[in-house]
Parts: sequence; C-alpha cells; structure tokens
Amino acid sequence: MPGAHPTPLPGSRSSPGPSVQPNLPPRAPRAASPFLPVALLLVAMASIQVGAAIAKGIFPVVGPLGAVTLRVLFAAILLGIVFRPWRVRRTKDAWRSVLIYGAALGGMNCLFYAALDSVPLGIAVALEFTGPLAVAMLASRRALDFLWIALAVAGLLVLLPLGGATTRVDPLGAAFALGAGVCWALYILFGQKAGAEHGVQTTAVGMAVAAVVVIPFGLADAGTALFTPSVLPLALAVAVLSSALPYTLEMIALPRLPAKTFGTLMSIEPAFAALAGLVLLGERLALQQWIGIGAIIAASAGTTLTAARVRDPAPQGADPTVGDVVVE
Repeated sequence: MPGAHPTPLPGSRSSPGPSVQPNLPPRAPRAASPFLPVALLLVAMASIQVGAAIAKGIFPVVGPLGAVTLRVLFAAILLGIVFRPWRVRRTKDAWRSVLIYGAALGGMNCLFYAALDSVPLGIAVALEFTGPLAVAMLASRRALDFLWIALAVAGLLVLLPLGGATTRVDPLGAAFALGAGVCWALYILFGQKAGAEHGVQTTAVGMAVAAVVVIPFGLADAGTALFTPSVLPLALAVAVLSSALPYTLEMIALPRLPAKTFGTLMSIEPAFAALAGLVLLGERLALQQWIGIGAIIAASAGTTLTAARVRDPAPQGADPTVGDVVVE
C-alpha cells in the first residue's frame, strides 16, 4: 500500500506517481546495467502489494481501520528508530507542510484500507492511482497529453460502478479508493514541500502525524481487538513489507535509474496489485476490469514517457546532473 518525494519519502505506496520527479540528493553513479535497480523496484512493488494482501487478511479481526492503525503505528515506530527525526529543527512554515503531508498520508491509508474491505486489491490500486496521475496531467498542455487523459478516463469508466455492468464494483468502496487518490495527490504536493529541506527525516515525522490521525479511528472501530496477540506479528509484517522494505529498496534503486524509467516502472503497480489479489486473496477480475486497469497503466506510462524535461539551473559548484524537473 501504499515513498516519496523530494528525497524519496516512504510514507505510503512507495512511489511519487507518474511523471513526478523526486529532487534526489546527489546521484550515485548509475549501475553499468539497469538490471539490479529495475529488479529492486519490482521487488519493492511486489512487497507493497503482499503487505496489502496480508493487511486485508486481518480485517475480520480488527477491521480495515484497525489494520491501518497497526500498520501506520508500527511504521512510525520503525521510521522513528531509524531516522530519529527529533534531531532536526523545523520552521513554522515547514511544520505546516509536514502536518498537512502527514494528515494526507493518514487519510490516504485509511481510505485505501476502507476501499479494500469491499473492492478487489487491483481495482482499488488502479482507482487510487488516478491521484498521482491527475497531478502529472494537470500541468500538461500538449495535444498528446489528451490521449493519456482519454485513456485514463476510459479505464475509470470501465472500473467504476456505472450503468448495468455485470461486474459491478461496490460504489462506496470505489468512492473510498478515489478519495485515497485525492489524498495521494495532496501527499505528493505537500510531500515535495515538506521534504525539500529535511528529506527522509520529514517522512518519519509525517508518519508519526499520520499515526496520530488514524489511531482514534482504529480504537473506535476495533477497540481491544487491536491488541490481539495473533494479529500483532502480522501487522508488523505489513509495516515492514509496505514501508520499510520497499523504501530501502527504492533508496538503492532511485539514484541508479533515470527518472523516466522509474516513473514508467511504477506505472505498472496496479498490475502487481491485481496479481497479488489473484494469487494471495483469490480475487478474480473480469476481462473488462483487466482492460480498465491496463488503460490506467498505459495512461500513467504514457504520461511519464512523453513528459518534457527542463533543467533547473545548477548552483555554482554543484553537480549539473542534479535537479532535473519534469514539466508537462
């Protein structure tokens, strides 16, 4: 389930979304072969979806809000131990962005898990993916971009519970997934601002804010079931698989891949989700639903591959390869 953004922030799904270029720290030399970083990104995406599938498996005990509470709480603890964000001083403006970023992160996870309660994993991820896709497309001005917009809309029309489709998706679950996409868009926008100064330290604080946001809902929904001994190891596994492991793999892979390659690879995440749902949860999708997911993947990949690039002026003495910005 859902890091990302100026330096990769791991708070949630693990990607900045199509065509949103992270402002990375000075790049490590790219590997002679892209195989290793590509493989690491694929493992990261698989890890996220396996974590989501495990989380869905504990819904009968703690419910979706209880599951997201445990996942975010454990992730906040892990990130706090690793990055010790209390060592960094922040300005008032920086705190504003961090708080909004953390609230968006918490809302995104709550809404996504609520969607999973009634919507197959692959469809939920595809619908949620429209958030970062919209961020990339709203800045688009070229005629070619309308093709990707049309593809995304076509995919949504197939997946949303409209008309008399024989494979209808639960309307409330679809609304939750789209709401998670809106939060994902806010997460990207404010994550870029919040992380510009302190990077991954900001992610640890943002995850703590997210925990504060979701814990009351989890306690109200699940109560003492949150402390069920058999659930806690699974919740810890979800936190590791959905945050710690994919974030670590992306930190290794990102400096060794062009932004366009990274964005294109992340575009296939809905397919990973659909496969994880099929293999781990037995969620079989109709052909038209696979086509809808494919249309959204194609729109995301197309937006990334055709993005125009400009280069920020490099500060004097800085590495001129750092600071690429995608402008659509």
